[in-house]
Amino acid sequence: MIRVNKKKEAVVLLIFALIFLSIAQYIGIKKEFDALPWRSVSADSGSNLENTKGQTDNSNQIIGEIEQDVRDNEVLTLSAVSACLMDADNGRVLYEKDGYSEKAMASTTKIMTLIVILENAQLDDIVTVSSNASKQPDVQLNIITGEQYRLGDLVYSLMLESHNDVAVALAEHVGGSVETFCNMMTEKARAIGALHTQFKTPNGLDAEGHYTTASDLALISCYALKNQKFREIITQQTYEFKELTKGRSFTVNNKNRFLYLMKGAIGIKTGYTSKAGYCFVGALESEGRTYVSVVLGSGWPPHKQYKWADTQKLMNYGMQNFTFKNVQNELLEEQPEFSVPQSIPVKEGEKKEVTIYAESPILNESILMSETENVRAVVNITDEMEAPVVEGQKVGKVSYYIDNNVYKEVPIYTAESVRKVTFPFAIKELLHIW
Repeated sequence: MIRVNKKKEAVVLLIFALIFLSIAQYIGIKKEFDALPWRSVSADSGSNLENTKGQTDNSNQIIGEIEQDVRDNEVLTLSAVSACLMDADNGRVLYEKDGYSEKAMASTTKIMTLIVILENAQLDDIVTVSSNASKQPDVQLNIITGEQYRLGDLVYSLMLESHNDVAVALAEHVGGSVETFCNMMTEKARAIGALHTQFKTPNGLDAEGHYTTASDLALISCYALKNQKFREIITQQTYEFKELTKGRSFTVNNKNRFLYLMKGAIGIKTGYTSKAGYCFVGALESEGRTYVSVVLGSGWPPHKQYKWADTQKLMNYGMQNFTFKNVQNELLEEQPEFSVPQSIPVKEGEKKEVTIYAESPILNESILMSETENVRAVVNITDEMEAPVVEGQKVGKVSYYIDNNVYKEVPIYTAESVRKVTFPFAIKELLHIW
């Protein structure tokens, strides 16, 4: 009887163990299943999925756990497919997760839309609504063909509630056509340094050839924050205006929940399409530091809260791990003998050497750095010059590295001119020697 009971106990324990393992496996599979992109519903940029009113998900619980998560992990655990944290003062990437891969960006597109508008139009311009603009998909202000609006009013509709019809109306007004305006957006991105970004729509609706990278979008946003009017628009809580011919009244409200989640939050823009997933570009100012964060593909429905959690993780990571350090002090600690040569040889010149200089031979500036980062500098100059030499001629550069990444490059120039040796000069020199 004893042997039989022991066998029964062993069988019962085995059954319970199998049930426990099955439950654990199911939970893990379901979490992965819920996060798959093809589980998303069809939606366009700026859709009502961005609206946070009446939200009943568990985002507050997730957000409350973020700060501890950042402290306890060297590598951030993010839901986003692609992410970037940037120092807004100089465009230096402080953290990235697949930050250089081209991705769809949904309504975060409208950051560049607003930049191009502010730089190429007047706030008092009158915008007449076209049939094309009035037919754009949700989310809409529901403007009507032939209506007229003040441009300075529509930019609030564009950014606070992400209206797609307004984006097209503004693009047509500024560029003459949507295509021309999108070309202006792409050209501006190139000028800023966002070389892996291309725009095909002004509102962020998915289109072939419409893409950016997390690092490019962060760089664009850093540029945008330098515009005071841009800042004023994205931080506005609510805005009221009227159509100019019939007087229809509108009130738009800021849908950016991040403004209420962290002290010092100043923006910037939400986005969602079925291709891009939930996207968000955030900005935060605290203790003299300005951070810009980007998350692309930060979950798909129903996980609209992931973008807020990811953004807070990135911002907390920046605040906890980076402090201001002086580049000059850090460099001299690593390379105490560092200096830029004062001259280089000249071949066939009236002088054997030409004086050279770097505008900032050692950068005396403070930037955000982590405790583990080091500064070093490398001088690259021409070994020898051939006369004639012109004053102000570029002969090399000083490259400053933070760890293995180039932070800044300072050009080196000639400080004087050196003429080529001539026969009369040679005779004069010989007589002088005699």
